[in-house]
Amino acid sequence: MSKKKEKKPFDPEHMTPEEQLKFEIAEELGLGDRVLKDGWRCLTSKESGRIGGLITKRKKQMQKETERNAQV
Repeated sequence: MSKKKEKKPFDPEHMTPEEQLKFEIAEELGLGDRVLKDGWRCLTSKESGRIGGLITKRKKQMQKETERNAQV
């Protein structure tokens, strides 16, 4: 009784800010073309994990910059 996830096509025209960041990082890693062609499910767990780690790192950097700007 496993539930299958409904396959949603990747829509680069209507991305949330978080999806934009995710796709930007995928492009930096050279994975953007694959994601556009086959969707996020084509990535290996290693590739997905790398993207997730870089998203976390980038969000922490953005938060620190925001805190610094608020102090000034």
